[in-house]
Parts: sequence; structure tokens; C-alpha cells
Amino acid sequence: MKNKMIGAAAAVLAVSAALTGCSGSSQGQGDAPKTIKVVYSDSNSAALVSWFTDVTAQFEKSNPNIKVDLEPIKGAVTDYYTKLALMNSNPSTAPDVIYEDSFQLKSDAEAGYLAPLDANLAGWGDWSQYSDSVKRAGQGSDGKTYGVSVGTDARALWYNKEIFAKAGIAVPWQPKTWDDVLNTARTIKSKVPDVTPLNVYSGTANGEGSSTQGFLMLDYGAKNGGLTDTSGKWLTGSTGFVHSLGFVDTVYSEKLGYGPQVTSSTNYSTQVRTQDLPAGKLAIDLDGSYIPQNWGATAATPWPEWKNVMAVAAMPTEAGQAHGQNSVSGGWTLAVGGKTKAQDAAFSFISTALNKDNAKKLAINYSLIPVRHDVATDPGYLASDKNAAFFAGLIPDTHFRPATSQYAQVSSQIQVATEAVMTGQQSPADAAKAYDNAVTGIVGADNTTKGK
Repeated sequence: MKNKMIGAAAAVLAVSAALTGCSGSSQGQGDAPKTIKVVYSDSNSAALVSWFTDVTAQFEKSNPNIKVDLEPIKGAVTDYYTKLALMNSNPSTAPDVIYEDSFQLKSDAEAGYLAPLDANLAGWGDWSQYSDSVKRAGQGSDGKTYGVSVGTDARALWYNKEIFAKAGIAVPWQPKTWDDVLNTARTIKSKVPDVTPLNVYSGTANGEGSSTQGFLMLDYGAKNGGLTDTSGKWLTGSTGFVHSLGFVDTVYSEKLGYGPQVTSSTNYSTQVRTQDLPAGKLAIDLDGSYIPQNWGATAATPWPEWKNVMAVAAMPTEAGQAHGQNSVSGGWTLAVGGKTKAQDAAFSFISTALNKDNAKKLAINYSLIPVRHDVATDPGYLASDKNAAFFAGLIPDTHFRPATSQYAQVSSQIQVATEAVMTGQQSPADAAKAYDNAVTGIVGADNTTKGK
């Protein structure tokens, strides 16, 4: 698989080099660039493709002397990270504008792949529409801003009301503890045996999705959970980590979730969202607020009935402690490539993409939680999504991934731990110990502290 990914990336680089020979040409000499290259992840999202296409048309109309080389990278998001890193490693293939996952931003900024935007932002009036917390999501370790958020998200339990009716489970459904979730899944397995009761993303094939959609939705809601303490040191020996892996172990050892033929595929999340949920083959899915983008009229798999079939419930904390619910938020940004020769033009593309009208369009069609104040309060946005108020209500109890360049490596070890447990190779306690050792090696013993 690795060789295939590298081979595909090489092909992308070859095409990129051919198309972008004049990218960013001579802006430093006072001339406008002839071409800027914009790269984004196309993982079967018609809404995102349409948005980038529309923004490109608007930008080129306003800037007739600049051509946009729009390059979607198709495939799983893990492939995107790999190909983007290869493109950024060579000035001749490096993009001018990058669709950048927020969890990668700090490490990519430190690697020199991103350019600071502070001078551009100082002259952009719309920057006042973003809260300080949203602005911090685009900051590097040096305090400079490298990305502008396109929107955020939250995560919850999506469930199929028709399957619940067959299983005799009353709706609306709101579990109060992890055991409530597991017991509901057990009931569904018994009463409706031809469906998968519960999906909790786990394992290495789904990459960051296994960490964010799966494990962290448990760990941040566990007793004594969390990845770091209040000072930012990484926790080792955490009982919350072990308990979270214990939940994963229960799901897979009791066959409440998917088998390895699904979880070992890089198309794991695509199957869940575009096939099994619309087909009524999955009862409960722990997933993001954005998944209805897969079912819109312009999506590859339209499913207009979802609004009547699917409902959402907050993910409970382990024993109903604290506020009783937990969520995890992330999101993507738009950034300027660190090797660009066309920074002003690249930022102009970003400011066009994220003006009020375009940000609103993306929030509605891509099922995002807006980060611009004027979009979040816009009546058109609020009327567009029946779950908008629900997901907004999770934000006070949401958690964000650690704001450190080391997170990406730590996240990979979370995925390894969940895979070891889900496949029966290690017990939750042993997998947690292996994770502790790996994290200590990544961040150094001085940057860890003993959890409870």
C-alpha cells in the first residue's frame, strides 16, 4: 500500500510540475503572477469540489491576469497528507494555496511548508468576524498565523430511527453512559441481526479519523481522561486511556462493530457514509456533524430521506459525569504555501474563498459549523440544517486536539493502540503501556506526566 501511495504521489508531482512551470512567476519583481496553484483533498465530496470550483471562477473574474491551477487530490485523506508532503518538499511542485487540516498546521509551519499571514490579515477587514479562539486554531508554535479556518465541526452519535423501531428502542434516544450505548448496540444485534449495531472508528487504515471520530470521543469523556494535563504535558499511565481502549475492545470482541474487511480498508469511512448508512445497514455511527454532505442533491450518493431516517444524540461521558456529554471538534484551514512567490495573490484567493457569501455556502453545503460570526447568526444558515442548533449546543462541551506539532505523531500511536486492541493482539492495558512508551519517545520524558 505504501509503494502504491508513493507511486500515485509521484504521478501527481509529475503532472503538477508540467502544469505549474510559471506558478508565482516574478511577483517579487512587481509583476502579478500568471498562475497560482491551489491544492485540496477530494475525498468524494461534491460539495467541496463545487465550492472550490465556484471560488476559482470568482477569483479569475476579479483577477483576469491570474490563472488558478486547481488541483484536487483524489483518494482517502491519508493519501492527501502523503502527497501534499511530497509536493511541499520541492519548490517546483509546492502549492501556493493549501487546504490544510488544522492538526497538521503547526508541524507543517515548523517544516517551512506554510507562509505566515499576519501582514495580509492586518489589512483584511473580515478578520474581525473571527473569535480569538478560532484565530488561535491557525497559529503556529511561534505565535504567527499560518491558516484561516474554513469552519469547524463536532461529533455525536448518529442513529437510524427505523432500525431502532425494529429493535423496539424508543426514540428520541439519548444514552447517559457508555454502558447505555453498548447495551443499545447489544439489543440491536439481538433483535436486528442483519445490520451492524455500532461503528466506532478504530485502527490505522482510517488514519486521523480513528483518533478524532473514534478514540478521542471516548478518552475526553472518560474518568481521568484526556491526552495532556493543563500545562500541556502528555499523560502516561492514564486510567482514562485504558478505559477508552476497553470500550473499543468491547465493541470488537462482542462483534458489535465492523469486521476487518471494512476496518482495514482506506475506504472505511466512505463505505460507512455513502453505502451502509443510506442502505440501512448500520444502526449507530459515532461520526462528525458534516456527514450529511454525502447525502445532498449534488452528492455522489443522494439520500434525501436521511432527514426523516437519521437522528443524533450526544456522546455521553463514561459514567455521566461532568456535563454528561462530550464532543471533539476539528476543522480545516486555508493556508499559503511557504515556497510561494505569489503570497499576495494566494491570500487574495483565500479572502475570496472565505468572504461571507462563500463561507455561508460552504457551511450549508458541506455541513460545517460556521466560524465567522456573521455566518453563524445568519437566518439562511440557521434554517438550512435541522441539526444546526444541536451541534452548536455541543460546542461548550467539546475538546480540540492538542495544539502542538507533536500531535500528529502521537495520534499515529493512538491508531496503533486501537488496532492492537480491536484485532485482539493486545489487551487494553498492554496497548496503553505500549502507547505510553511510544509517546515518551516522541516528546521526551520531561514532557510527560503521570496520569490518574
